[in-house]
Parts: sequence; C-alpha cells; structure tokens
Amino acid sequence: MKLARFSVAGGDIHVGRVDGDEIVDLTEGAGVGTSLKALLPALDELRPRLESADGPRHPITEVVLAAPVDEPQKYLAIGMNYAKHAEEALQAGIPTPKNQLWFNKQVSCIVGPFDDIVKPAVSDQLDYEIELGVVIGTRCRHVAAADARAVIAGYLVANDVSVRDWLMARSPTFTLGKSFDTHGPLGPWLTTDDEVADPHALGMRLTVNGELRQSAATDDMIYDIYQQIAELSTVMTLMPGDIIATGTPSGIGAPTGRFLRPGDVVRAEIDGLGAIENTVRSENER
Repeated sequence: MKLARFSVAGGDIHVGRVDGDEIVDLTEGAGVGTSLKALLPALDELRPRLESADGPRHPITEVVLAAPVDEPQKYLAIGMNYAKHAEEALQAGIPTPKNQLWFNKQVSCIVGPFDDIVKPAVSDQLDYEIELGVVIGTRCRHVAAADARAVIAGYLVANDVSVRDWLMARSPTFTLGKSFDTHGPLGPWLTTDDEVADPHALGMRLTVNGELRQSAATDDMIYDIYQQIAELSTVMTLMPGDIIATGTPSGIGAPTGRFLRPGDVVRAEIDGLGAIENTVRSENER
C-alpha cells in the first residue's frame, strides 16, 4: 500500500491511498483524520480498512503532494554508509568512519516531494544525496537487528541535501550543514513494508537536469537497515514517524566540485517507491 498526504486546489491536507494514477481520499472515505503519522502504530490493524475504503478520487497530476509523514519527531541520517561513496568521500577529505556515523537533520528542513530546494546565499557548495528513507512505525527501544524489520512502517525516497562548506568547516558536527530549510525533500509517498520484498535490493538513481549523477543499489550499504535500527535504538527511543536516511551511494558533487545551481532540476528515484523532483532556486527568489 502506498499512503500519501495531499491537498487539492490549496485546500487542507488529507491522507490518501495511491491507486494507480489516482489518489483515493481516505480522510473522507475512511474517516482516518488528516495525520498519516497517527495511523502508523495501528497500521496492521487498519490495513484492511485502508486498502478497501473508497472515497473521492483525484488524478495524482491534479493534487499537491506533501511530505508523507507529518511532524516527525526525529530525522536521523547515517554518513558514509555505502562502500563506493566512502571511497569518494576520502577524495573530498572526509575520513572513513570506524563505526556508524550518525547526525541529525533538523525536522524543519523537511519539504514535499516536488517543492523547491533553496540554495542559501551563504554558500556555493550545495550538494545532493539520494537516500532510501525508512519510517519507524512502532515506539521501540533496544531492538535487536534480527527483530528490526518488525518496527518499520515503510519506505520513501529522500534527498539528503547538503551544504558542504558548512558541513566540513563551519561547524564541528554535520547538523548545520545538513539542516538548512528545504534541504529535506521526502516522498512521494510512504510505501508500506509489506510491498518491499527486500529493502537491500533496490535500484536508486539521481539525475541533475536529466544527467545521471548517482546510480547504485541498496546492497552496497556497509551497515544494513536492521543494524542501523539496532544502533539507534540502543541510544534512544524511536517513535512512530521517525525518519532514518540510510546513506547515499557514490556520485555526489563534492569530489568534482559539481555543485547545484539555481534552475537545476534534481530527480531522485528508487525502484518500487517512486520519484521526487525538486528545482533549485536562489534564496533571494520568490
């Protein structure tokens, strides 16, 4: 099942089920309210109702998709978690970590799957990173890797937009360089875990103005998704709606200096999950 948040003609955000080229309004058709995050803890129980409910239908091309998860408590991301990306990161002066390397993207950076990415006036080193996003469905702590899949609600496409000079030189942690407003596009919807046979066997691609920049599969992860959840839940309670960005493959702009510029169109796509597409604009544009 693919669940989305959307609006029609500037109206309120509703929750919907993606059905081919249409979205079925579940807020009206199933009476589930307007929060997708609120559905996650009871997703298994609600599944028959959500899958069978009918309601007003809208062509996807005629709605505005919002970020799939409303008001997540945490957005956590792992650095240098793809083997080939770790190799290229060395070229940009980033050493390969000896353990899982985690940082926060502040949730205020999150935008919808087709919203603009703003190039900040304070930097000319705006970079892209396609990532598989994992959404937690169950409040959990101390989850063993062998049990981790049970706490996953589903998956989405993420672009971990990064301001490289702030990431590398301006701040001793990655947080500021990863958290500029609009630098967390997510979507296009939440694909529930039952629809993904193996999240470690998904092809992923990112293009800039139609030029392929990143192309890999999720099997190149150094630490798999379940190891990541085990590590994080050792430290903190993970909550329904929390987002985990699981790392980016090789092909980022930093090693070659091919950074994003206003007017660039960045498209990120993962097999079975859909695509997000964002246009870069200057901070001074309106």
